[in-house]
Amino acid sequence: MFVVFQYYKKGNMKESAIEPEGPLKGLKVLELAGIGPGPLCAMLLSDLGANVLRIERNKPSQLGTPRDPKFDLLRRNRPSVSVDLKKKEGIETVLRLTRDAAVLIDPFRPGVTEKLGLGPDDCFSCNEKLVYARMTGWGQYGPLSQVAGHDINYLALTGILNAIGPKEGPVPPLNLVADMGGGAMFLAFGIMAAVYECQQSQKGQVVDVSMTEGSAYLATGNFGLNAAGTWTNQRSDNILDGGAHFYGTYQTKDDLFIALGSIEAKFYLQLIEKLGMNPENLPDQMDRSKWPMMKQKFTEIFKTKTRKEWCEIFEGTDVCFAPVLTFEEAQHHPHNQSRGSFIEIDGVVQPGPVPRFSRTPPAFPSGPPGFGDDTETGLKAWGFSTQEVKELSEKKAIGWQD
Repeated sequence: MFVVFQYYKKGNMKESAIEPEGPLKGLKVLELAGIGPGPLCAMLLSDLGANVLRIERNKPSQLGTPRDPKFDLLRRNRPSVSVDLKKKEGIETVLRLTRDAAVLIDPFRPGVTEKLGLGPDDCFSCNEKLVYARMTGWGQYGPLSQVAGHDINYLALTGILNAIGPKEGPVPPLNLVADMGGGAMFLAFGIMAAVYECQQSQKGQVVDVSMTEGSAYLATGNFGLNAAGTWTNQRSDNILDGGAHFYGTYQTKDDLFIALGSIEAKFYLQLIEKLGMNPENLPDQMDRSKWPMMKQKFTEIFKTKTRKEWCEIFEGTDVCFAPVLTFEEAQHHPHNQSRGSFIEIDGVVQPGPVPRFSRTPPAFPSGPPGFGDDTETGLKAWGFSTQEVKELSEKKAIGWQD
């Protein structure tokens, strides 16, 4: 699974051949395969050096709409072991793996692992120090806990979705806020908090991560603004939702876009001066009644130059400016290139591991493996003998089944 990759000279990563490197080296994690936030969390842990073993489904019919593994980036940098969780021997295999694991990631609906025989009590009986991390949309209990949902639904229930988009209607912010922010990041933080506590108590526990609650937590500041009466429920009417002329996007002469975030007065003054406007002839920056008029002025001004021309004027200043780039353009921006923010694995450009560490940098990550490619080597690395792997394979409890 772990192979040598060319050292990325602009990044802060070590070249690594076999063993993972990074601040989480030595942390053993079992990941029950899911989609979205669970894999992103597992990738984060693995990128930072954790020994993550991904337990995959073992038949093509169970994968939904599979794609070429090299593009399934959230599966990168960890071995793929196929286990049939419908077989007794498959369940016993996972339970045995939990004995040496510090963490198990459960991405299923509440109650699914209990029915399989892999619930918290089953796993704690094998390892009382295990951190059992559960990732769901609605949480482990509540009226909606058993129903399906996606990022857009969780955001709708928190008030966040209502605040995003034009006046005409809410717009989903991709699946970044609930799935990845409210889900994966809180799952990672919850795992590390529980691992830290376990070092004191020598006992594991269940971590219940709800994407709905995680999203709401991310919006804590907005709840404060709303309670104070300084946030309205009308979209594109507030300081951070595009209502303010100094915080938003504008189309340029070549039909591209730039982004402004000139909130602070000193930054706003620089913006006004570079636009060739006299501040003495303009209304107060925070006069909300004048925002629509100022937004129209800005719209007309930014249409007079190309995005490249605006970059030449604003980049490197404190105006709080950036061009709105595509995924492809972002890879080539000088700032991103100077830090080695993007790396290339198997011909696929993707974000590199973050955050960065001065003393324990992570290794260059390996690409996503084929489904079940590491079943034999992965199990052996976690203590299974050659004979045991052979017997499990003969029973079709493990291994990819075409």
